[in-house]
Amino acid sequence: MQLGIIADDFTGATDIASFLVENGLPTVQLNGVPQDEAPPDAQAVVISLKSRSCPAAQAVEQSLQALAWLQKQGCRRFYFKYCSTFDSSAQGNIGPVTDALLDALGENLTVISPALPVNGRTVYQGHLFVGEQLLSESGMRHHPVTPMTDSNLLRLMEAQAAGRCGLVSAAEMDRGAEAVSEKLRRLAQQGVRYAVLDTLNEQHLLTQGEALKTMKLVTGGSGLAIGIARHAARPADKSAQAAGAPQGAKAVVLSGSCSTMTQRQVARYRQQATAQALEVTRCLNETDRAAYAEELAEWAQRHAADALAPLLYATAAPEALQQTQRQYGAAASQAVEALFAELVKRLRQRGFSRFIVAGGETSGVVTQALGIGGFHIGPGISPGVPWVRAIGQPVSLALKSGNFGDENFFARAQTEFPV
Repeated sequence: MQLGIIADDFTGATDIASFLVENGLPTVQLNGVPQDEAPPDAQAVVISLKSRSCPAAQAVEQSLQALAWLQKQGCRRFYFKYCSTFDSSAQGNIGPVTDALLDALGENLTVISPALPVNGRTVYQGHLFVGEQLLSESGMRHHPVTPMTDSNLLRLMEAQAAGRCGLVSAAEMDRGAEAVSEKLRRLAQQGVRYAVLDTLNEQHLLTQGEALKTMKLVTGGSGLAIGIARHAARPADKSAQAAGAPQGAKAVVLSGSCSTMTQRQVARYRQQATAQALEVTRCLNETDRAAYAEELAEWAQRHAADALAPLLYATAAPEALQQTQRQYGAAASQAVEALFAELVKRLRQRGFSRFIVAGGETSGVVTQALGIGGFHIGPGISPGVPWVRAIGQPVSLALKSGNFGDENFFARAQTEFPV
């Protein structure tokens, strides 16, 4: 095993696994810290946790358990993967987990590289951009769980971690891997614990992959995986994606994300296919929830033969979401997740085997409800969003982070990969 990845949510894990496979590194994704040994043919293993917005102590505990398991498998190089928009809770969890991993490994320096230029996530002078907007001016400022109101990664990291941050600028990145390595050495000598890496294009990611090839722990989004895989793997073998190619005829689209892009995707898909919004009030009551899930499953069954799969969604505009939160608080999100968990079990009983899911939290709920322990990574639908096939089950899934994909993503996931 060349690389062990600890990812803080399900879609983030699938995201990075897809880039590793596309760039030549055979990869398996496992959900939660496994009890068994690693698959023998995996050069990289991604462990997906649900630790992005849980209490920091819990996130640290889960991450250290994942690290210990990877070390037991003989892995010596590690990657803490978080979202390309750097969101966690106000007090973490990126900082506390990074500190815990550094301490456990006896390391004094790591890098912060959330950029994914192909999806518009870039870093300049330590500031994170979403397209042409600063992170703090993007739709992420309205995120219901982890609103991002600052774009300065150095400031964000120092606010939630135990050490000082430094910067490797875009100009230094342009000078190549040796210049980056030299800057990292200087920062370490100055007592800097985290080095934010400016990243404007894919070449910067390749430079990072070369410069960091001896670093025991790196942290970042999925973009850094492109550079690391290119320097660790043989030329990309597309046949590796065949194991995760989608199968099964009955499909459904489930959307729990309220991100800006998912709102546009839901709006577009509602013009193309049958769709139904979830009623939050019917999700709140546990007794009524089971009956409601049965009604929704029956509705989806009636539309299973449609040209495009039926859509069930809790996606809402910021104003409506804020109103729901004022009225019901955090109980609303928890109730919707519980509804999705109940719903997918009933859909599976009716023979649904393709699940297209929008939202990291929703994806985690769906995979856990279906009892899926791991995935084979298949062909990409959009950058960072592949089809995956469950290990040991005839179930295929497309697990999409909220802001990933284009407006026509839901339809393309079906029409470009027909039964």
